[in-house]
Amino acid sequence: MPLPYFVQRIGMEPPFRILSRALLGRLKVSVQTRALWDLSKRPAYLLGLVAAAEQAQRQKVPEIGVIEFGVAGGRGLVIMQQDAAAVERETGVGIRVYGFDMGPSGLPDFSGDHRDHPDIWQPGDYPMEVDELRARLTERTNLVLGNLRDTVPVFGQQYRPPPIGFVSVDVDLYSSSCDALRVFSATGVTSLWHVPMYFDDIDFMFNHRYGGELLAIDEFNRQQERFKIDRWYGVRSARPFPERGYLDKMYVAHDLQATSSSRLDRPRGHLPLSASSR
Repeated sequence: MPLPYFVQRIGMEPPFRILSRALLGRLKVSVQTRALWDLSKRPAYLLGLVAAAEQAQRQKVPEIGVIEFGVAGGRGLVIMQQDAAAVERETGVGIRVYGFDMGPSGLPDFSGDHRDHPDIWQPGDYPMEVDELRARLTERTNLVLGNLRDTVPVFGQQYRPPPIGFVSVDVDLYSSSCDALRVFSATGVTSLWHVPMYFDDIDFMFNHRYGGELLAIDEFNRQQERFKIDRWYGVRSARPFPERGYLDKMYVAHDLQATSSSRLDRPRGHLPLSASSR
């Protein structure tokens, strides 16, 4: 039986929220509750997965694909596949996981100008132990190795993924980020109307809009007509820990063409939550 609303709200207030989170972490709670309370080793991934599954349900899409660009040692990819399995069990939406990376060679060669932050990274950083990682992956997860400029354009043809529902970009470099975002225009790749995204490298002191992932986002939006990437507005609302830094890194890719011509199939009078509260 759900707790009364006022009890939930009290539990989300300081200092009770710390105790509430500790208690919930010991209980078997829904993936939605886990996402709300950051009960994951990668809370950004779980939040994106839950939001993607809910979007798929609204669109009546039975299966989605989720992507991690930049795998390195594989810790995040393994967590993504574990959380994807839990979300799939509870929502009924199938989830296939794809991890893109250069593999054992680490970061690729890059131009060396300010956009790729050569003051921070160099080619060969973050190499992968491929065999060791493959042993930890399930049939749900595909490891896509090679330079993104080569693997992203043929991703749809080679893997025939279901509509993309969530994307994490952690490739450090501006050039690689641009290549990763081309997944939205790759042949044979489709997506949900609204795709939650996580950008890892945008909140350090050295980050700016003239390089790195932030510049890649800006250029993507200037060049693309169909898709636009924007902040996830309201992502902090009604959360017990709205100050968590990862929430600043949550974005959404919106398919403007699809949302211009599509309509949700719902009974008249059943308004979205924000409208029904007016």
